[in-house]
Amino acid sequence: MTATPAGDTTVKATNVVWHQHAVNREDRARQRGHRSAILWFTGLSGSGKSTLANAVNAELFQHGLAAYVLDGDNIRHGLCKDLGFSDADREENIRRIGEVARLFLDAGVIVLTAFVSPFRSDRDRARSLVADGDFVEIHCAASLSVCEERDPKGLYAKARAGAIKDFTGISSPYEEPESPELRLNTGEQDLASCVASVLDHLRAKGILPAAD
Repeated sequence: MTATPAGDTTVKATNVVWHQHAVNREDRARQRGHRSAILWFTGLSGSGKSTLANAVNAELFQHGLAAYVLDGDNIRHGLCKDLGFSDADREENIRRIGEVARLFLDAGVIVLTAFVSPFRSDRDRARSLVADGDFVEIHCAASLSVCEERDPKGLYAKARAGAIKDFTGISSPYEEPESPELRLNTGEQDLASCVASVLDHLRAKGILPAAD
């Protein structure tokens, strides 16, 4: 049997028809009182993506809103455990996340994805899966020096020592978003102000109801 290479998006299934559900996204939005959206947090390792995504998620939960975090490490324990960190595997990893995020969007959930997602084309491809206004790209723009100083997992030290290959920011490139919906300096801004910026943006775009 020949293995399918990572990143191969050729359609192989036949006789497949999309099934329309009796309850749709608009029905769920009316019931829950808020729109669904994809919040795509991107940035270097150590830039605070997961921390910020989880803090925003906790705030949404406290207000009774339907939200869920897709975290890079957690996804690689299951859905993407067969993938490594080559360019092709990174592309396939983000392709899968984009498709899963689209399902959450349809389910009426605000889905927060926390992935390095280093390549601009991959993020653009995920954006192209949904309608305008449904994809909110949030660049956690901490500098490489700040991320290395934090190094919460000890990954930069290992990458510098040559123990980790294809590490973003050291031996593999990170392509910053050119025009994200939000760019937050997570190296200097405190967490509370970053959370407030995200929530303010969601209210301004009508994803969340206006603050009381």
